[in-house]
Amino acid sequence: MAYTLEQYEALKAAIAEGALSVRFADRSVTYRSVDEMIRILRHMESDLGLNANSNGTRRFASFSKGF
Repeated sequence: MAYTLEQYEALKAAIAEGALSVRFADRSVTYRSVDEMIRILRHMESDLGLNANSNGTRRFASFSKGF
């Protein structure tokens, strides 16, 4: 499913308010828990390319000679 930034922002605002229902345009969605909302928010971030590094790790180059 393709998400929009508006949907992402609406879900993010609902999480901040502690609400389990999100209304966007003519649709309304009720989630079971905040955990479910956060999982979907992370999925949206991945689909929208908002998280530069999805697994939370960093990589550093290491050289023994030359650089």
